[in-house]
Amino acid sequence: MSGSSKKSFFEGGFGKYVLPGIILQSVLIGGGYATGREIVEFGAKFGALGWLGGVGIFIGFTVMSILTFEIARIYRVYDYKSIVQKIAGKGWILYDVIYILLAILIIAVMASATGEIVQNTLGIPYWGGVIGVIIIVGILNFYGRWLIERFETYGTIALYIGYIIFGAIVISATWGHAREVFATGDTSFVGETSVGAVLWTGVVYVGYNLAVYPASFFTLERQSKRKETVWAGIISGLLMTIPWFLTYFAVMGFYPSKDVLGASVPWLAMMQGITGPGVVALFGVVVGGH
Repeated sequence: MSGSSKKSFFEGGFGKYVLPGIILQSVLIGGGYATGREIVEFGAKFGALGWLGGVGIFIGFTVMSILTFEIARIYRVYDYKSIVQKIAGKGWILYDVIYILLAILIIAVMASATGEIVQNTLGIPYWGGVIGVIIIVGILNFYGRWLIERFETYGTIALYIGYIIFGAIVISATWGHAREVFATGDTSFVGETSVGAVLWTGVVYVGYNLAVYPASFFTLERQSKRKETVWAGIISGLLMTIPWFLTYFAVMGFYPSKDVLGASVPWLAMMQGITGPGVVALFGVVVGGH
């Protein structure tokens, strides 16, 4: 077989099972997720019970991923409009309006959060970060599928390495306090709460982020069996949730400190005094670039 006809790594099992999840988490993890702000709002603020929010989020994203991938496989449709028409029927126009509004909101949040992250970690002016992320998005869309798949794959590898480093540093330094939070069942930041309320918060978070799914549609053409859509959905749920749990356990080392739980970028608040400027700069590069 000649080199020109050799199949790309992305055309095999990686493209079927892993790539859809990589694209989904790449879109999801921008903005408030990357800063830790959304993890606080949809889980960590509940203290010792907050992990239940993460469980709800994992189940929700896994189920939605499987259903989305399976609908695309059954009907052999891989563009946003066609899939929404299959799901919503004549109501697709209403969903379209809501989706556009939500997409504008998410893009605004992501650009704003990126600007704040690079300003606080790398010293780049806020608007420089905002404009930078808009330019990167424009380039990726211009070159299309080939570049997006590779950019997001390598970006995800860098992101996970970064999160493991950040999580290991913060959690190892504060695990004693985190254990005390779990041992005492501390939920003092929000007061008394219930298991159902925390789980529902996770469900709400999944619903709030359904707009990320159209970004993965172009990767689904490789799937031809139900087994592939199911496993890809489970892997997607894991990829979209693992950084959530790393952040959650890191926050528990400071719970219920308002300096962390009330910070616009909780990760930076946690790393202050624990890590050096080099790790903070690495956070800015990994998260801001992703």
